[in-house]
Formats: sequence, C-alpha cells, structure tokens
Amino acid sequence: MRVRRTARLRAGWQAPAAVLAAVLALAGCGVTDAGPAAAGAPAGGARTGGGPVVRAYFLTANGTWPVARPAPPGSGPQTALNALLAGPTRAERARGLVTALPAGPHEVRAQAAPGAVDLYLPWVVAELPQTAVSQLVCTAAAAPGIPGHKRPVDVVVRIHESGLSPRGGSAWPVRCDETGAAAPMEADRAAR
Repeated sequence: MRVRRTARLRAGWQAPAAVLAAVLALAGCGVTDAGPAAAGAPAGGARTGGGPVVRAYFLTANGTWPVARPAPPGSGPQTALNALLAGPTRAERARGLVTALPAGPHEVRAQAAPGAVDLYLPWVVAELPQTAVSQLVCTAAAAPGIPGHKRPVDVVVRIHESGLSPRGGSAWPVRCDETGAAAPMEADRAAR
C-alpha cells in the first residue's frame, strides 16, 4: 500500500513540474507579451578571411550573380575584370554559376575615372550576348578603386569596342541597374 501511495504522489507532481519547466523555458527566450522591441543595430565587424575583395558577376538561371573574390590591397576595375575573365571556379560551377563571355584568352582593359570606368573590349558589343555585356558592366561598376565613391548603380561604364582607338571614337555609356543588367544611359546623364 505504501508503494502505491508513493507512486501516486510522484505522479501528482509530474504534471505541475512539466508546466513549471515549460513556463521557465518560455520566460527564458525573451519573448514578452508587450510585442517586439528594438534590439539595436545589426551585427557588424570584419569579414572572416579579411582583406579586400572584388565582385565578379556570373550567370545563374535567374540572371547575374556577384561572387566575391579575394584581391590584393589597392585593387581596382582591372583586377575585377581579370577575375571575371578567369571564369567561375569549380565550386562556383558546382553551384550552377556560368559565364556568357567567349571562351579563350581575351584581354579586357579597364581604366578607372571619377565616377566611371572605361572598358576596352576585344569584341564588338553587338556580337556578344546581352548577358555577357551585363557581366562586364556590372563587374566593372562594382569594382573597388573607382574615384568618387559612387554606388555601383551610379557608376558610368563607357564601353570602347574592338577596333576603336582608346583616344578616338565614341564610347557606349551604360550602367549596371539594380537587377544586375547593363542598361544604356541617356546622353545628357552620361555627360555628367
């Protein structure tokens, strides 16, 4: 009889103990009945791995996608374009990233100017897929080292096609829009 009574007493305490444990767990999670409260600024700090990066724009099924690559200090548009021309790494290809740029060794020259980048291409733009032009333009616009500290969508990229002299001929002014696509600029805005 004594064993049954002890078992009933223990069973009687298990339910309230479980409720108490649940209440303590909920109280410890920081959720109050007053609703959400500001917790301060987002977490910040240095990137793990440290050092400067360049962003090369590759293609996915959904459009262009920037990939950060480590770069030496003082890197600029030329370093970013060289990373793009090297193509996606094996790991990036495994994630589905590809390039629309023509295969083979090609030299694209990039020169930074205040709020702009001049790209000297070995191709005629009309012969490139639109996605390849977007890769070039967005990689150049997002490059570090462009004087003027503009956002990538505000950087003017002036494309000089194959066969046009760097000193002569007219350049095609474009920008990288918010979707990661090359967008032609109006003549008056390009002159600024």
